[in-house]
Formats: sequence, structure tokens, C-alpha cells
Amino acid sequence: MPPFRTPSLRRAALALTLTLLASGSAVSATTAATATASPAAATASAGRAWFTSWAQSQQELAPTPLRDQSVRMITHLAQGGGALRIRIQNTFGTAPLTVDAATVGHSDGQGPAVEGDVLAVTFDGRREVVVPAGGEVWSDAAALRTDAQDDVAVSLSVSGTVTPGRHTSAFRSNYLTAPGSGDRTAEASGSAYTQTVGSTYLVSAVDVHNPKLRGTIVAYGSSVVDGTGSTDCGPGCTPEGTDHRWTDDLARRITAELPRTRQLAVANAGIGGTTSSADCPRNPAGIRGLDAVSRLERDVLALHGVTGVLYYYGTNDLANGCDAELILRSYDEVFQRLRAAGIKVFVTPITPRPGYTDRNNLDRHAVGTHVKKGNTCDGTCDGVTDFDQVLKDPLKPNSINPAYDTGDGIHANIAGQRALADYVSLPMLVSSTGRR
Repeated sequence: MPPFRTPSLRRAALALTLTLLASGSAVSATTAATATASPAAATASAGRAWFTSWAQSQQELAPTPLRDQSVRMITHLAQGGGALRIRIQNTFGTAPLTVDAATVGHSDGQGPAVEGDVLAVTFDGRREVVVPAGGEVWSDAAALRTDAQDDVAVSLSVSGTVTPGRHTSAFRSNYLTAPGSGDRTAEASGSAYTQTVGSTYLVSAVDVHNPKLRGTIVAYGSSVVDGTGSTDCGPGCTPEGTDHRWTDDLARRITAELPRTRQLAVANAGIGGTTSSADCPRNPAGIRGLDAVSRLERDVLALHGVTGVLYYYGTNDLANGCDAELILRSYDEVFQRLRAAGIKVFVTPITPRPGYTDRNNLDRHAVGTHVKKGNTCDGTCDGVTDFDQVLKDPLKPNSINPAYDTGDGIHANIAGQRALADYVSLPMLVSSTGRR
């Protein structure tokens, strides 16, 4: 086939190709809430071409409703591809949510403007889609070419008055137009997006179409996975840019260090404050239903091309009164479900925290001993990532190294985030992809 000679012809041909492909591999807007085939199975049957390259798990409703206005969310891709598609969720909504229009476009990550073309996004071929209460939809493929670590602006217009679901801490700025301003999704300048929010609304995942990728690795856990501390570079320091979570650094390592034939995407499924077990006696009401077992389906198994999970849970379990037995019971349930889906599980022992009681530290030791047994959690997981050893203070092993501490004794600063990312074994992650 001769090369395409103009961007418009290239986009048209790509869109036609992807429309035909998506009809057999994508989960459509009208069936997403009731589909029974797993995304992993659907992806495998389509040659594993779709991979989730960005995610932020929804956790609650926003404090202020949207009223006939548009949102522009900036998503940072771990890997790029020839096209992308988006997931919109109404997980916590009590009424249907109508999206009148959606667009995607390149962003410089510094503001609401779109660089280059603004491309319309459709759902089963239509601009408008209704997301049922408690449901979700995936879009059709949009022919936007992207590279690894690109920022993509996802814009959505919502009609009526509705309270959107959100991921509370985006660790970057996202944007809203004024109430009553209507559909401004096609605007490239971003001048209508006058309100700034620190949360991510409505959109919870972005897939890329890239048959050369080997898989997606999902980081699953609480605040240290979510990114708390990733904006802290120390006293008197202002971080340059965004995306300093250890998962962002890990994605950059993969791009730089692995050969082109071994590339992986990284998706972040962390939610601050959550636990592995739903049964910790002091779990607050605000995290009910957000434990690792309860949200596993929508936040991990519903993503695409997932081959491995980095499991980083347990610190909040101990703080909320769980003992080793309850924690390991939840581990076993999650690990069994992941491995049954063909997904490998790599576990980090519970990291130190100076507020733990002696009983907490005994339970932390018990969980760590189990996880490190054979480096396979006594045969229930596939590998261990010793983040507890990375973060611990060598003089006070039940505390975080002061060089990595944000000051609360719990969360890693930017230096600590980088140290975690640098420690992860890339061959271990590649092993999750099998022989593909």
C-alpha cells in the first residue's frame, strides 16, 4: 500500500479501518453495562490491539453538579497508538447522565487549549450517549495518533443538571466551562474553560490501539499508588510539570529501557484512603465499596489488555484495625480472581508507617513473611516488589527514609516516587505477557 499523502486522507483511512475493527473488538456504548464477555477475552480475540494506557478510578460524586456545561480532562498516556477510545462512568450516579458531545485532541499538559485538530468522539456512531445510573460506556475508536507520554484533552458536554462521578485527586489541573455555557467541546483555544478543578470528572480510562504493545500493567492500591506525595519535591521547591507519580516514572522507564518489541502500558487504579479488606473494623463510611475486592471488576478487570497487576495494599488496613488474617484473606480472594483471568500478580509487602502499634507491626511482619515466601506469596502470586525495603529508614525500619518522606511518615515525595519506579523489575513485568 502506498503511503498516505495528506493528514486528512490518512485520518479518513485510519478511521474506516478502526471502525471495522472496533465493531468486533470494542465494548459498545449500548452494551457496556450488560456485556458478559470479559475485556481481556475480547482483546485477545482481536489480536490484543487495544490497551488501557491511562486510568483514574472513580470514587465518589463531585460536590457541585454540572449544569449544561462542558468539562475538559487532561489524560497522560503511558503509551500511544494509532487511535484511542474513552470510558465514561456514572458509577455513583442515581440518575441517567446525558453526554451531548465528546472530543479528543492533543494537549501540552499546561492548560485547557488543544493543539492541532479537535476530533469528535462517537458512541455506536452517534454523538450523544446516555450513561445509565451505575453504568459506563466505551466510545468508538477516534483516529487520534499519539505517542508514549502524550497528553490528551478529553472534552465532554453534559446537558441538564447532573452530579458527575469523579476521581478526587488528579494531581493536575482539569477544566470546566461556566454553567449554562453548553457544548464547547469543539473549541481548541480553551478560552471557555474558565474554571479549574483538581479532580477528574466522568472519564475514567483511555485505551490506545497499538498491536505492537505487549500488555497493560495496572497499579492497584491506595494513596501511594494514587499519587499522594507526587507533587512534593521538598521545602522551597516547586515541581516542574506534573505526572511525577511512581507509575508515571515507571511508564517512562519502560519506554526508554525496554526494546520496542517488549513495550507495556501502565494504568493507575489507586484510590487514596482505601483498604484491601472490606472488613477492617475502623473502615470509614466514605470508603465503603472501594476496597480491593469490591472494585476489582470495574477498576482492573474491565480495563483492556491487562497482563499484570502491581498490588500495593495494606497500610490503611492496619491503621483501620485489620489483622494479618483479614488482610491475607482479601489478598487471596483478589489474587485468585486475577490469576483466573490470566493476569499475573506482583505484590509489595506493606510499607512502614511510624504510627503503627506494636501489634500493627507484628501483623505487617506476618503479611510480609507470607508475601515473601518463595517470592510467590506461598504460591498465590507471581512475584514480589520490595517497596518496603525501598522506603524504610535504615536506622528506624518502621519509619520511612527521611529523604523520601513528605513529612507525614506515610507518603513518598517525588524522590521517593522515583526510587519506587527505579526499583521495579522490568523483566518481571514483561514476564506477565507470556509468549506473545
